[in-house]
Amino acid sequence: MSKVSDSLAEGRARWSDWYATSRLAVIALASVLVLLAATILQVSFGAFPLTLAEAWHTVFDPEVVFSVDVWRSFLLTGGVPDWFSQRQLIVWNIRLPRIIVGVLVGANLAVSGAIFQILTRNELASPYVLGISDGAGLVVLVTLTFMTSLLPVMPVLAAVGGTVAFLIVYLIAWKNGTSPVRLVLAGVVVGTVFGSVQRALFFFIDDLSVVMSAQAWLAGSLLGTDWEQVRIALPFTVVALVLAFAVSRQLDVLLLGEDTASALGMPVERVRFAVAGIAILSTAAAIAVAGLVGFVGLIVPHMVRNLVGNDSKRLLAGCLFLGPALLVGADVGARLALSPVQLPVGIITGLVGGPYFLYLMRKKEDLGSV
Repeated sequence: MSKVSDSLAEGRARWSDWYATSRLAVIALASVLVLLAATILQVSFGAFPLTLAEAWHTVFDPEVVFSVDVWRSFLLTGGVPDWFSQRQLIVWNIRLPRIIVGVLVGANLAVSGAIFQILTRNELASPYVLGISDGAGLVVLVTLTFMTSLLPVMPVLAAVGGTVAFLIVYLIAWKNGTSPVRLVLAGVVVGTVFGSVQRALFFFIDDLSVVMSAQAWLAGSLLGTDWEQVRIALPFTVVALVLAFAVSRQLDVLLLGEDTASALGMPVERVRFAVAGIAILSTAAAIAVAGLVGFVGLIVPHMVRNLVGNDSKRLLAGCLFLGPALLVGADVGARLALSPVQLPVGIITGLVGGPYFLYLMRKKEDLGSV
């Protein structure tokens, strides 16, 4: 009888695993299709309009896509090939970099949000709710305003600001341990203080153009992004995402709770801070090039978790696909909804994320724990 029960339990586990994996495949396929459609729309419309066929052929031109020299120019030297036509120049040097930055930002925010929710075992957690984005954002705003020579290392500086904010939040929330509620409340307090300092900086800026660009950055915007932003964000994104998947097993153990993790021999606090450092670097890479784009790190992990469950590797993989699709799709709406006026993408994600978060609050009885 025991063998039958064990066999049934094993069969159910295999079925559950296969079902979650198939749902992850659906998320990946749907996200790729949305991203592809958003890319073609983003490339087609503008002051230099293209037909959908022209946009498709220009984006997937094999002479560009498979040219090592072209990619070396984009990612290393910053130049543009002399043989580019006007259409190729507009698509590859102006419109596509914006999409690539959107992909990087969406992936970073979604993955970092998932990590913070696991670390705190709190589904309300995100880089923005915990005040980390405001700490990183303050450093980025100071860099943009007073130290533009440091722009190439801005993600590192933002990571330092985010780390300081996270440490402050943790110290405030610590009282013989932490709780989800205390972490969120401490994050709100720290975020409010850092946000107030950000706004105070505007009184010390004399250049109106700097003020306008900083305002757009605070709202979260991909307007004006080019290959320079790709070069800034890409290396830090690759490092952060590789490390995030490398610690997926540790994330699964942390999700069991501190007592269980300690019983299994894990140095909980050291692992927690190391993993938090990965999430902070990922957040910093996004904030450095796109500003404070809200709600992506909060709602994308929820959407993915509802479909694939709590397995960390599947959750991170789902966020890696859905985050870019959501952000690039939102940016298409931000660019085309009130054309020729272009809204910051953070406004669109806020309009989408706010109602979804209210829906989540109404639907779930036990909100605040994973």
